[in-house]
Amino acid sequence: MKNILILSLVLFLAACGSEPKDKKAQLEKLKKEQAKISEQIADLEAQIGDDKEDVVKEVTVFDVQKSTFKNYIEIQGKVDAEQNVQVNPEAQGVITKIYASIGQHVSKGQVLAQIDDAVLRQNIAQLQTSLDLATNLYNRQKNLWDQKIGTEVQYLNAKSQKEGLEKQMAVLKQQAAMYKIKSPISGTIDEMDYKVGQAVQPGAPGIRVVNANDLKAKAQVSETYAGRINQGDEVLVILPDASDSVKTRISFASKTIDPMSRSFNVEVKLPSRKTFRPNMISVLKIVDYTNKDATTVPIKAIQKSEKGDYLMLAVNGKAKKVDVKVGNVYNGMAEILEGISAGDKVVVAGLNGLSEGDTVSF
Repeated sequence: MKNILILSLVLFLAACGSEPKDKKAQLEKLKKEQAKISEQIADLEAQIGDDKEDVVKEVTVFDVQKSTFKNYIEIQGKVDAEQNVQVNPEAQGVITKIYASIGQHVSKGQVLAQIDDAVLRQNIAQLQTSLDLATNLYNRQKNLWDQKIGTEVQYLNAKSQKEGLEKQMAVLKQQAAMYKIKSPISGTIDEMDYKVGQAVQPGAPGIRVVNANDLKAKAQVSETYAGRINQGDEVLVILPDASDSVKTRISFASKTIDPMSRSFNVEVKLPSRKTFRPNMISVLKIVDYTNKDATTVPIKAIQKSEKGDYLMLAVNGKAKKVDVKVGNVYNGMAEILEGISAGDKVVVAGLNGLSEGDTVSF
């Protein structure tokens, strides 16, 4: 029994002594396998890298061509009538007759309303009687004087009396004309607030006449553009409510800056159209810069870096980075002053992840 116990102990110790040697061998084996796996990983990564360079990226390009580039300044204004007048009475009295109605076309000098002038007409009638008599006496005296009959004093008295009454008549007729409310322009009656029996006085508004055939667009422009906008500049006038537009030129540009609004006035004459009406909203797109030989690209093609702006070109199936100098920008297009020329193909879509040297297809 004792011998069996001794033999078991020896075997156990022998087994414990061999275990560290097995672990070392196993570790050596794993290290060798790890080195082999790392080598295989490096080979696969290299192969994947080579395949990546061969990937063709689909892009959209813009063919660069020379064209006219215009930069616009957009300003909101309104339509106004060159002839838009308030007709006021020149005399005090009561309206006895109205000869025109709202919406009616009238001519310059046409009588629109009559103020009571009965007393004045009576005075004219009385004066006319005296004038007729004075004229008759003058003619008789002149005939006698032509025949050397009578005295020169009699002739001069008759002449003076006649001419004096004629002057009085002219004054009364001028006063009578003030009792007639006349249109100072040809146009359409836009307002008619007077009624028969209504008392009026000089300066009291009541009738408006507008010549809708002589319209203009007016706007106030910030003084920032004072050196860039002048009379004669090209302008596109858009009238949203009329669904119409007019391409013309600025007819007037003020030389004075308003000290309160820090702006100046511009005016554009409009053609006669039935859809154009005073006080309509208008949008003035004024051309402040023109380049007839410009190189332009869509704004979305321009990329930015720490060094500045650049474009990606498609050259011989490869992406090429080109630094550019950008000028004016308007309506989604940018003027390129330096860096590209006509015939270049600028990448405008597919820029995400695109690097110089990548293979591209379009």
